[in-house]
Amino acid sequence: PSSQPGKPIRNLPEAASLTLLSSTADLYQRLAAHSGCSVHRLRITKGSDGSGVPNSKDVTIDRTGLRDQSTVYVKDLGPQIAWRTVFVVEYLGPLLIHPLLYLLRPYLYKNAPASPSYLQTLSLVLISLHFVKRELETLFVHRFSLATMPARNIVKNSAHYWIFAGANLAYWIYAPSAPTARPSNPLITYPALALFVVGELGNLSTHLTLRGLRTTGGTERGIPHGLGFDLVTCPNYMFEAMAWVGIWMVNWSLSTGVFVLLAVGQMALWAKKKEAKYRREFGDRYKKKRFVMIPGVF
Repeated sequence: PSSQPGKPIRNLPEAASLTLLSSTADLYQRLAAHSGCSVHRLRITKGSDGSGVPNSKDVTIDRTGLRDQSTVYVKDLGPQIAWRTVFVVEYLGPLLIHPLLYLLRPYLYKNAPASPSYLQTLSLVLISLHFVKRELETLFVHRFSLATMPARNIVKNSAHYWIFAGANLAYWIYAPSAPTARPSNPLITYPALALFVVGELGNLSTHLTLRGLRTTGGTERGIPHGLGFDLVTCPNYMFEAMAWVGIWMVNWSLSTGVFVLLAVGQMALWAKKKEAKYRREFGDRYKKKRFVMIPGVF
């Protein structure tokens, strides 16, 4: 093995001997032990074509195309942070910012009444419930295919939630001039609440289904079935969008509407990539979906 251009990896051996039937995880462990680097800091690519070698217990060295005397390049990715920690930090932003701005309303806004309106309080409750659910799923439900990411990226990843879902949404929702300051219309608020509840419960159901496809600590993939999966590729995104539309119907804030549109657009791109990945990995075993996220639309 050779270090890729950049900072050399100390103690990296010139050669590593493993059988072709060994897993690629064994290769990563061997190089990590020799170099003294955490296995999560290493990225291995094939010298022949530059393609990546996955760190997986389920992939043999033979399956990657590596053979006797093959050259691989090894790169130190730098300090890493667990994906579970990343999600906890991301979702913590809105959970801190929304209650803070809600409580500081009389001091932040000119002529703000001492008591918040019903819709402002309801918006706080719904958004808080949404992100509490996300935190709990991160801790107890999700199983990640990748263990870590570069620690330097956490600021960029967190900005979306702390700034856009946190400060931006909160500032406009709790303002005295916001639509949420007006009286509630039950004909709109109650259907919005129903949409939110169905969206959150449906999203939880799909996450539990996806969890069942992977063993603890495993990276294996499977074809999901169950609620929503016969309609679209990613019903978890469909239900997520449904819940956020419910929140938007409660507060009618322009900032929430823009956030929902951006989130739906991003999830649609992820869903399209997921459909392509299912078709590529499972071939004829996978029933191709016409719609990836929203039935009859996309």
